[in-house]
Amino acid sequence: MEKLKTPQEFLDFQKKTTEAINPKKTRVIICAGSGCLAYGTQKLIDGFEEEIEKQNLHDVMEVRASGCHGFCERGPMILISPENIYYQKVGLKDAPEIIEKTILNGEIIERLLYVDPRTSEKIIKEQDVEFYKKQQRYILDMNQLIDPTKILDYVGNGGYSALAKALSDMQPQGIIDEVIEANLRGRGGGGFPAGWKWDSVKKAVGDPKYVICNADEGDPGAYMDRSILEGNPHAVLEGMIIGAYGMGSNHGYIYVRHEYPLAVTNTEIAIDQARELGLLGKNILGSGFDFDIQINRGGGAFVCGESSALFASIEGRAGIPRAKYIHATDRGLYDKPTCLNNVETWANVPLIINRGAKWYQSIGTENSKGTKIFALTGKINNTGLVEVPMGITLREIVYEIGGGIPKGRKFKAVQTGGPSGGCIPEQYLDVPVDFDELTKLGSMMGSGGLIVMDDRTCMVDIARYFTQFLEDESCGKCTPCRDGVHQMRLILDRICAGEGKKEDIDTLEWMGQGIADGSLCALGGSAPAPVLSTIRYFRDEYEAHIKDKKCPAGVCKSLITFLIDEENCTGCKLCIKPCPTNAITGEKKQLHVLDQEKCIQCGACYEVCKFDAIIVE
Repeated sequence: MEKLKTPQEFLDFQKKTTEAINPKKTRVIICAGSGCLAYGTQKLIDGFEEEIEKQNLHDVMEVRASGCHGFCERGPMILISPENIYYQKVGLKDAPEIIEKTILNGEIIERLLYVDPRTSEKIIKEQDVEFYKKQQRYILDMNQLIDPTKILDYVGNGGYSALAKALSDMQPQGIIDEVIEANLRGRGGGGFPAGWKWDSVKKAVGDPKYVICNADEGDPGAYMDRSILEGNPHAVLEGMIIGAYGMGSNHGYIYVRHEYPLAVTNTEIAIDQARELGLLGKNILGSGFDFDIQINRGGGAFVCGESSALFASIEGRAGIPRAKYIHATDRGLYDKPTCLNNVETWANVPLIINRGAKWYQSIGTENSKGTKIFALTGKINNTGLVEVPMGITLREIVYEIGGGIPKGRKFKAVQTGGPSGGCIPEQYLDVPVDFDELTKLGSMMGSGGLIVMDDRTCMVDIARYFTQFLEDESCGKCTPCRDGVHQMRLILDRICAGEGKKEDIDTLEWMGQGIADGSLCALGGSAPAPVLSTIRYFRDEYEAHIKDKKCPAGVCKSLITFLIDEENCTGCKLCIKPCPTNAITGEKKQLHVLDQEKCIQCGACYEVCKFDAIIVE
């Protein structure tokens, strides 16, 4: 590819690229995100390509390896375009049959269709699957249209047109003003208005100015940023280039956590291809504007998601935060003006430039505009990535998109905002999801982790788990976080072991507030949130652990006993085999016996019993 020298030359090139896409040609779009690759997607891709070669079907169809489609538990998934036929849990052996029956003869293979668990209806079109119906996929939608390793796919589907528009029709300040008017708030957790941050960097004294993409996504269960970089890295690059032009920056970094090798590979390819086409590097599209991006891989520290710790890591120092009275927009990376936004924030920028601030403002609530991508995980029927408009309710996400709680269990809570977020109970399921409303409930938007819990979840144990995670990830620089979080965890350990004291709840609240107020960075400042929110909404569980020495959810091993119900036990022997200590004995069709001295309260018998014969006290 030759370098394009002007915005108009790019637009002409884009038009030809779009026209070259044959709308009549059948495309088998196969999800090749990390999740589906783990299911064996690469073998499936190879199988389709071998069949195409064997049957000489190049003029009839093509295979496209795409980014994540979102409905991760149904992988490997394929979408047959343009008919939008959706097949899930597809195996290598299915490839020849799909080609023969569906592509060549228009026949639907029913066993590969998604079956709605509520109606038992077999769904043919992807847009009719309940998981997708309420989503508004402005960012994730491109994942299904392009191969992330082929820039022509992105260009042919409208990619980089926002950059051409910004360089030819807009002034740098006009770009910033458009983002301010759109009210794009940072998707990394804090929700600070991106446009105002950009404006501060532009006006700051100092050179060079740096533009950074934070892809150090460390929240347990979260993988939104990974999936964007794996499936559509060009959207992030385009957003960064536009932002850099507005702010007057010539240097960019993408800071990616070490555990994201596919995201790094696809982003490196995208950067090389953008340079080759003249969209990155020197004199971009003949505008006189220079900007280049390099990738920096993190070392696996959760604290490096914090801005100043991230800067230190890029500079080659230990990832330790600094005091917040020094603003990154004035003195960030190498003590120069720096703009740091996360992956999803940058991916929103081309949409705003192309469609305008007024269009963007039409989505969402008064102070939270646009869509938000969540990683929907936990005790939920439909797990995966969902992109929804700001203002959707938690109930809609959990029950309409997520399909409700498995096995008919009762919903208990949902945690938003990752390990530093809060747990929101059932009475607030109809609260609209936006930055401000979640904060009022003692939680936060965070980067987009959303973990659903059922009635078998112990909220004290959940608080302990996330407190231990944050204790391990603390950099240790400041006393409130280093020692305070540790002491909170010790108290939670005691409570879960049945050794809690009546004053422990008040102590946890007092310590939590002190840690939040006194910590140096946001990790310590938000670390008490899981504890404070669970005390706020589930105080009765704490009291049961302390006063009654009972775990109502039947989770804390020191406080529970497994028993066999004589009336319900059928003697099926299902519980005997999974018991790791051989604590259960009994003959077939005879009442089984559980030896309490051997029982280690692992719960394996409880999980496999089909007759409610294992009870927890």
